[in-house]
Amino acid sequence: MRVGSALKSTLLMVPLVLAFPTSQASAATSPATSSTASGCQLPSKTGARHVVFVQFDNVHLRRDNPNVPSDLEQMPNLLNFLQGQGVLLDNHHTPLVSHTADDILTATTGLYGDRQGNPIANSYREYVKPDGSSTSMSSFQYWTNKTLDGSYNLLDQSGLNTPAPWVPYTRAGCNVGSVGMANTAIESPAEVAQIYGPNSPEALEVSSHSPNAYADFVGVGIHCAKGAAACAAGNHGIADRLPNEPGGYAGYNTVLGHKYVAPLISSGPLKDLDGNVIADRFGGRTIPGFPGFDGLTASASLGYTAAMLEHGVPITYSYVALAHADASGNHAGPGQADYVARLKAYDGAWGKFFARLKGDGITRDNTLFVVGADENDHFAGGPSTPANCDGVHTPCNYSAIGEVHVNLAQLMQQAGNNTPFQVNPDSAPAIYLNGQPARDAAVARQFEQTLARLTVSNPLRARDERLFDAMADPVGLRFLHMVTADPRRTPTLVAFAKPDYWVTTAAAVCPGGPVVECPPSFGTDAWIHGDYQEQITRTWFGLVGPGVQRLGRNGSIWSDHTDLRPTMMLLTGLKDDYAHQGRALFEIMTEQALPTAVRDHLQELVALGRLYKAIEAPVGPLGLAVLRISTLALVGDDNRYARLEQAIAGLTSERNTLGSAIITLLESVTFGGGHGWAEANTNSLKRQSSELLGSGRRTADQIGS
Repeated sequence: MRVGSALKSTLLMVPLVLAFPTSQASAATSPATSSTASGCQLPSKTGARHVVFVQFDNVHLRRDNPNVPSDLEQMPNLLNFLQGQGVLLDNHHTPLVSHTADDILTATTGLYGDRQGNPIANSYREYVKPDGSSTSMSSFQYWTNKTLDGSYNLLDQSGLNTPAPWVPYTRAGCNVGSVGMANTAIESPAEVAQIYGPNSPEALEVSSHSPNAYADFVGVGIHCAKGAAACAAGNHGIADRLPNEPGGYAGYNTVLGHKYVAPLISSGPLKDLDGNVIADRFGGRTIPGFPGFDGLTASASLGYTAAMLEHGVPITYSYVALAHADASGNHAGPGQADYVARLKAYDGAWGKFFARLKGDGITRDNTLFVVGADENDHFAGGPSTPANCDGVHTPCNYSAIGEVHVNLAQLMQQAGNNTPFQVNPDSAPAIYLNGQPARDAAVARQFEQTLARLTVSNPLRARDERLFDAMADPVGLRFLHMVTADPRRTPTLVAFAKPDYWVTTAAAVCPGGPVVECPPSFGTDAWIHGDYQEQITRTWFGLVGPGVQRLGRNGSIWSDHTDLRPTMMLLTGLKDDYAHQGRALFEIMTEQALPTAVRDHLQELVALGRLYKAIEAPVGPLGLAVLRISTLALVGDDNRYARLEQAIAGLTSERNTLGSAIITLLESVTFGGGHGWAEANTNSLKRQSSELLGSGRRTADQIGS
């Protein structure tokens, strides 16, 4: 879930540090009006001229109630398009932790959290206080923001600002639009003064507490090709400086905020696909402008997207809010009437979107469509009534619905452990012990062992159960790509709870329940993610367009979010200035789309790529084996802990060396003309990958038996 309208007043107070220029560009002021920017030249071998990337929040292909059609089944306009015109990958996965910020950033960069900076959740904590405690930071910040310790919020393995995903497109002469896509436009009014300058008209609008500030400046933007008229100074364009971009990025400009973007893509008030003016309706007001992230319904988000595509912005990245909650944040269960109605509206929006684009000449023949969900969820609710309801003909109702809130501080105190700590609240909370003790310090080891013994009463399931299923400290987290270049944001550990629970330290405790807080009620979050279970981490993505085979729904290809970026780069003919952590999915592409070196060795490269994912992906078989080993290490005595942590460190070192060799070869044949191909080397890498995978699994099995 994105930061929604309900948090606007809080966001005004978030401390942010940006590395963003305030100088404005100078160029002609007339906006582009053609459906393709005049200078946009995608070097696609198969004729892609536009890119439409849409990422849903928590929209499911899997059925959450076996009798109720899934979210995507209730959107046949989209489902039929994806599986009829291209490929719908339903064995697709998230990184860890499985949350919106990490998932979107992984998908748009092709990098796990250790190399893009946000592996924890939609927020994380930093050790920056003199007393040794930690401070919460939002993961949702503009791309170049810095945190309180001076590091970039988005940072690579060297501590530099992560390369921005729009750069290859703008260098090819293409304008790139952002609609609610994480960290590619202004995320909160608190950023405005630092982007535009403290005495700018934009900053003064925010500081005057104007109710328009959020709607005017947050959530949408256009990153322009060099010299593009849309981002001229007269259109309120400012320099789009990326201080650490490989190869430099001088001379490019951007326009940020609905106030400045809307006039470039609409002759009057910008409307959604149902003909309604797109507006912020927070607090009982109706203010034309950005509707809030939770207000980015399919109609609103795709309305922005279509208008951009029609007005010189051929590359669009768009976010669509979840459908299982209403505008007030009240969650519904599968098949409840309001949930079904929202999905019907979403389906209608997709039908209108495709019809409108077809009228503009934007079709699968010249456009790469990439559509999917950030993550799946676990439904925290009881059984439906009636039991055989299908939601379509017979609405479902749920008497028990909502996550179970657990006060971890109270549970630890009841267990006799009074160590001071903070958590990043979640179903898989990141836990930060005060003073950032060494991972093997006695205080950390005792805390972990106490944590592992905690039990709670689950009112949804009417049973007592152990709270946490898995744990990882920095040694395990490093294998799972969850340790960044900034040591101040590395937690003491991450604990993965059973998915009915939301673990915090802030909530009140019911008088009648010393272990678990108040039973959940309708209106609390009922869809849980941010954990490691397959029902959360297994999601879906569809690709349609030039160079994509018509494979329909496919469950045989194991993929995750890192694979989307290299796949898109290959299909568009572009290239990033860094090595990805995912692989291009050769097996979904037509022969024409493949480089010669790949066509000549397709089966061998696909086999190597699949083994690479098996050892590299956080929720691949080796990653899950390491998480199991890590859990057994943390709950064991000090001797077992030391032995297993050493084993994990060895697996990590071997995986990193092997993974680097494989991705270097794969990137070479994908983007470098085939240099580096050698059959003997490839066979050796496959053999070593299989041996490493077997070693990790055997270690986990031997310890757990």
